[in-house]
Amino acid sequence: MEVLTYLMQPSEFSQTLWLKILNIIGKESFTLWVIVPIILTTVLYWTVGGLYLLMDITNRPAFLRKYKIQPGTNEPVDGEKLRKLVRTVLFNQFCIGITMAILNWHLTRDRFNGNVEIVPSAARIFLDIVVCILLNEIGFYYSHRLLHHRILYKIIHKKHHEWTAPIAISAMYCHPIEHMFSNLVPPFLGLYVMRSHPLTAWLWFCLAIVGTLNDHSDYHLPLLRSPEAHDFHHLKFNNCYGVIGLLDWLHGTDKMFRASRAFDRHKVSFSIASQRDKFPDIVKKTL
Repeated sequence: MEVLTYLMQPSEFSQTLWLKILNIIGKESFTLWVIVPIILTTVLYWTVGGLYLLMDITNRPAFLRKYKIQPGTNEPVDGEKLRKLVRTVLFNQFCIGITMAILNWHLTRDRFNGNVEIVPSAARIFLDIVVCILLNEIGFYYSHRLLHHRILYKIIHKKHHEWTAPIAISAMYCHPIEHMFSNLVPPFLGLYVMRSHPLTAWLWFCLAIVGTLNDHSDYHLPLLRSPEAHDFHHLKFNNCYGVIGLLDWLHGTDKMFRASRAFDRHKVSFSIASQRDKFPDIVKKTL
């Protein structure tokens, strides 16, 4: 009964903490929907992405190299290519990202009609994030697959695929139009549909940022979600367009991936042995 109560009602601790946060930052919707998300996602992107980047620049710590999905690539990462990447990502974050955040604020601020001072229950947060994951999958899959049309690929999406062996911070290395419609719009769909609380939005944005950094990291680390599918997409281009794989399975756009050794590695690892050691490259299965 206590567990059910916790799931359906906010805890006293979370409610008190949330009110303290609001006392510091205020309750203005622009702050809650634009300023805080931008700060959160930017800091998280460069902190987590920076740790991965440090590994790629220094090739240290050496024992983590065994978790590389594409061994021998970006060892170390090319300096000129990296500088170009950083410039593009910063432009996308601060020019496109802020513009889209303000636009989404105009669309979203009137959708949430609850009391911002009341923390949503754990059950409601969980439900909203599940919907966000599903609608993000739909939005990203179809927009991403559209970008692989030969015309749009040439003028827009080819830029992102310059990194056939991606690194974490290459997640936002893309044409501004792609960043706008394929990277930024899909994550907002669930929040808009569910009329989510700002706190839910913050949690979801953080999950999405960490997820895309992991998917582009080229490291299959223990206990983390497998990035094998999206890494395979960068390597082969015409498979694995989605985020969680649901629509790839439904549309059959993961057949090559499922027939590859990468699919055998595509699971969360609970040991210190690398997935490549457990599933070494051998003769691949036929379709």
